Amino acid sequence: MKCIILAAGYATRLYPLTENFPKPLLPVGGKPILDWLISDIDSSDEVDEYIVVSNHKFIEHFNSWAQKSKYNITVIDDGTVSNETRLGAVNDIVLAVDKCGIDADCLVIAGDNVLDFSLCKFIDYAKEKNASCVMRYFESDVNKLKKCGVITLSGSDRITAMAEKPAEPESNWCCPPFYFYKKDDVMKIKDGIKDGCGVDAPGSYAAWLCKRTDVYAMEMPGKRFDVGNIEGYEKINKEYKGIKQ
Repeated sequence: MKCIILAAGYATRLYPLTENFPKPLLPVGGKPILDWLISDIDSSDEVDEYIVVSNHKFIEHFNSWAQKSKYNITVIDDGTVSNETRLGAVNDIVLAVDKCGIDADCLVIAGDNVLDFSLCKFIDYAKEKNASCVMRYFESDVNKLKKCGVITLSGSDRITAMAEKPAEPESNWCCPPFYFYKKDDVMKIKDGIKDGCGVDAPGSYAAWLCKRTDVYAMEMPGKRFDVGNIEGYEKINKEYKGIKQ
């Protein structure tokens, strides 16, 4: 299994902190956010390579970090230099697949998430379902739902519909940026783009895919902390206690 880590954003809401430094490498609780994520995932013994997709502006920061890591990390430059010229998350996934010649199941995550739960539980869930999967959590705030991917479900956790940033959310189930794609579904991403799948939001491909094959949604077993602004980052950095296994 490969793990594609989307880290090509510019985190403009965290300026000036991230004006010249990538958000996924900001320290939380004494180590970079990415180190928390990778050390947790690696404990599953399922992933043999971590592929970090960076923008060109921050590529040297990621290269320097990867060279010091004990994990098998490949860093890819998507060539962009500003928020306005970004490729979009789905295009960055395609870039990783093409450049690394991926022919395997893939865990795809955003690299700027701070979690208090282990993503190994998600990997186990996807293996049990033997299908592509996403996560979900209950969101009561309609305004927040309008800015996220929203899913509707059958009784078996199967997604019946998914929409990115819907004007009228059809449920309170919100989809955070954690996805597991079976190998065959990884190979269909370009087909999805040709068919009109959005490329900016990472969940756009999952929304396209669930109309064509069974995709399941695991309820998130803990909390995802928002590092959206300076105040939020400072609060998390003081209070974060790590991942509960």
